[in-house]
Amino acid sequence: MNHRPFEDWLLNDKNLTSTEKRDLDLHLRTCAHCTSLSATGLALRSAIVVKPAPGFVIRFGHRLIAQKIADRRRRLWGVMVLILGGAGLFGWFAAPYLYAVITSPVEWITATIGYFLFVVTSLQAFTEAMTVLLRILPDFIPPYMWMVLISALASLCLLWTISIWRFSRASQGVSA
Repeated sequence: MNHRPFEDWLLNDKNLTSTEKRDLDLHLRTCAHCTSLSATGLALRSAIVVKPAPGFVIRFGHRLIAQKIADRRRRLWGVMVLILGGAGLFGWFAAPYLYAVITSPVEWITATIGYFLFVVTSLQAFTEAMTVLLRILPDFIPPYMWMVLISALASLCLLWTISIWRFSRASQGVSA
């Protein structure tokens, strides 16, 4: 059953035309959901609105300020625990390496030089492999496939940009 126009009419409290009123009355006779919605709206409209106690706004403002201060304090403690825990965990895992570095500098100097040489030779091999691949690749892939690949890459970049934009937008809520 389609409740959409009837729910909109009941929830928005708009002035209905005579045909809309007739359609709504016919629908309310057969639909328990919309009938209960109409009864709830009638009960809410007929309820007596009680004014808040004197000074409510001031008390609410003070309570809100106190809650924000408590939230900031809780976040600060959380960040401090996170940083100290991370530093402690890093220290726990780095301690054997630091001990080895302090006790025998010759070993770590040779290891550092060896690692540097490994990185340099790996980069040289990688650049040579890439130049060979880039020289050969255009002959294997037809031009229309290049367009498909570039379009897919552009679509992924656009999707990534839109997702970053959507997740990084500021909240539109009320700030005090």
